[in-house]
Amino acid sequence: MTSADQIAQAVTLATFATVWATLAVGHTLADHVFGQTDHQASNKGAPTADEVAKGVSPRRGWGACLAHVTQYHLVLGLVLALVRVALPLQLPWPRLAAALALSAVTHAFFDRRWPVRWVLEHTGSPGFAKLQAAGLNGLYLADQALHQTVLLLAALVITLP
Repeated sequence: MTSADQIAQAVTLATFATVWATLAVGHTLADHVFGQTDHQASNKGAPTADEVAKGVSPRRGWGACLAHVTQYHLVLGLVLALVRVALPLQLPWPRLAAALALSAVTHAFFDRRWPVRWVLEHTGSPGFAKLQAAGLNGLYLADQALHQTVLLLAALVITLP
């Protein structure tokens, strides 16, 4: 490996680490402080099968969910833009847009709640999906883990050549 290759590899690794850290901080800020109202948090989930059977529209909650996802990604985009301006990083706009689109689509999907519950129920953790005691909420923790995993993939989309 040449010296130029080593420098390029170091730049890629440093950029990836910076982008992933930025996305992680942006996620926490957007999901818990500036990117979600109480109304959105309470109403973004899909109705249960029992509720739909009783006549509730399966579309209930999409308005709150999409409003949250929009606010969330405005915050996430602002944090990324600030880092892009402040640091000498190569962050191409098309890759940033692709990463944010990946995040937005998956965020809306997971925040309907049933997909997270389904994952837990089908990976041997149905009890964790129901856990809501001692300050813990299994569905919330799994939701956060899935969002962080997508942000890792988004960091790769932004960074890798």
